[in-house]
Amino acid sequence: MRILFTGGSGKAGRHAVQYLLEQGHRVLNVDLTPCNVPGALNRIADITDLGAMHDAMRAYADFDELEPGTGVPAFDAVVHFAAVPRIMVTGDAECFRVNTLGTYNVIDAALKAGVRKVIFASSETTYGICFADGERKPEHIPVDEAHPTEPEDSYAMSKVVNEATARSFQRRSGADIYGLRINNVIEPHEYAEMFPGFINAPEKRLRNFFAYIDARDLGQMVECCLRTDGLGYEVFNVANDTHSVAAPTSELIAQFYEGVPQTREMGEHETFFTNEKAKRLVGFSPKYDWRSEL
Repeated sequence: MRILFTGGSGKAGRHAVQYLLEQGHRVLNVDLTPCNVPGALNRIADITDLGAMHDAMRAYADFDELEPGTGVPAFDAVVHFAAVPRIMVTGDAECFRVNTLGTYNVIDAALKAGVRKVIFASSETTYGICFADGERKPEHIPVDEAHPTEPEDSYAMSKVVNEATARSFQRRSGADIYGLRINNVIEPHEYAEMFPGFINAPEKRLRNFFAYIDARDLGQMVECCLRTDGLGYEVFNVANDTHSVAAPTSELIAQFYEGVPQTREMGEHETFFTNEKAKRLVGFSPKYDWRSEL
């Protein structure tokens, strides 16, 4: 596939780009800085500039596309990861502006260019737990896509707005638009750097539902969405199968989630940020686990 990928220079994006290139796709990264993944093509553009996004959707990706003499080839899909990545990076209003306006611009440009598959990065933060002021417990466990999305911070608010934006575009266009509620992204080298500091201190992972997503498995999830057609608008939790701490699930429930309704029995180390929907609808099958990585 010929894919336009926004935000491929970021932490999550570069691993997803790498995975897509390994599957044989052609990837044009649209970002403020180039992606250094070998084989990735780059176009410098700002997602908050609507004209730049429409231009990028109709752009040559590299010189070889001039050779056939048949004009600019179309993109088969757009993957939109570009964003201010969390609160406290910019001012709150700027975070909200960039993320919401950028998502509108990217989807608008994609659909008007004839693209029929758009995958966009949403977030675990939409559930209102991660960046809450003080501790907030989920309304039920495991946390699935039916859990209310009622955040109080600018970043998570922007992601909830982006989901509504995407759903509206899908309703009008009939295209496939899938949102990924991505959990805490872990790069391969971060297992040795980070996990020893919290696997026996689960309170440090409470805001992430004790969950994580290996960056390589995130790439696989994008690929699963690319090859699954006909779902219309959907959102998916994206996490690995197991949670990120040593204590068994039952102990974590007793210590942190006492009184929280439990909708079903859970496995001994099963993630609280359930990926069941992604497995069922697009065939997601995470390969990496922190226990084997360490």
